[in-house]
Amino acid sequence: MAVRKPWHFALGLAVLVYPLLARAQERTVIPVVPAANWHLVSTEPMEVSAVSQYGGDPAIEREYGVKTIVLRKYHLGEKRAEVLLEEAADPTAAYGLLTFYRTEALQPAKEMEVTLLGPPGAAMVRSRFFIRAWAEAGSQISENELRALLIFIGGTRPSHEDSARLPTPLPAEGLIAASEKYLLGVEAARHILPNFRTELIGFDQGAEVQVGTYDLRRSRVTLTAINYPTPQIARARFGVMESDLGINQARGRDSIYGRRKGSIVLLVLDAGEASTAQKLMDQFQITSNVSWNEAAPKQTKFIVEVAQLVLANILLSFFIAGFSVGGGVLIYLTRRTANRFFPKWRWADTEGESIIRLNLPLD
Repeated sequence: MAVRKPWHFALGLAVLVYPLLARAQERTVIPVVPAANWHLVSTEPMEVSAVSQYGGDPAIEREYGVKTIVLRKYHLGEKRAEVLLEEAADPTAAYGLLTFYRTEALQPAKEMEVTLLGPPGAAMVRSRFFIRAWAEAGSQISENELRALLIFIGGTRPSHEDSARLPTPLPAEGLIAASEKYLLGVEAARHILPNFRTELIGFDQGAEVQVGTYDLRRSRVTLTAINYPTPQIARARFGVMESDLGINQARGRDSIYGRRKGSIVLLVLDAGEASTAQKLMDQFQITSNVSWNEAAPKQTKFIVEVAQLVLANILLSFFIAGFSVGGGVLIYLTRRTANRFFPKWRWADTEGESIIRLNLPLD
């Protein structure tokens, strides 16, 4: 009977385990900043109307506050790319343009925030700018090179302050990709909600709208969340919608279900069943924070304010006079003390304090 030595067993174990360990150590590396050195070669300011040449709608751009656009051209060796920069009213308006023009082909970019990549090109939001990039006709650009161009222009993410101002995303469960839109005006609302009476929303009163399509129980429904500046405006608007649209009345596929939560009005279109709409609206959790460390300003009569001002001036006068008298007394005491204990010190010389009498005759 053959006896195996211990090192034979160890060698055999190593041969069996090594392939498994080697496979476990494999890694897929995704570069955060691709090594592509793009160069800006030209910048051309354009009118907003020119956006129609690049698949945009001038009326939509103006509604989001865009007044001018800039076309930039970048080179990477023999490769060419074009970038369109649109300065919107604020970061939320730029985000609205991003959602309005997003298609299913554009997907969130890895390792980047508020950035979309796809076969047609790329789009992102940085500060007030809505930025679109694509390969120039006749030029082939890889996705990695396009990511490098976006990072070269705006970095991997917007600032923390700008990110905090962006709208909170709609509930993700059941939400169809690229269907979420952020609307700030009637023109955009007409495109996204063609069968809804958009004049009832109240954009002129500061309404901001988020729209998303959900796939629930083999049916697609549209969720509309309207955010108003105050609960009072939301209450009034919801009352008008209830009477004009017949909200929460069962009418088959034409039914509109809704509710108001504080300053937000939720509407579910094409739900068909009330239970489906209620389940979708229940995903919204709206909370309010109340701060007790700041007192509300009190209303003060004008005569009281005047009296307080006069009293404050009198107290200031007494303070200045007291400071002057106190300063003079302090100087006198210090010089007397110095004259007694340090007579040779210059500060101790009190000769100038005496009154000089000339004794001149009055005649």
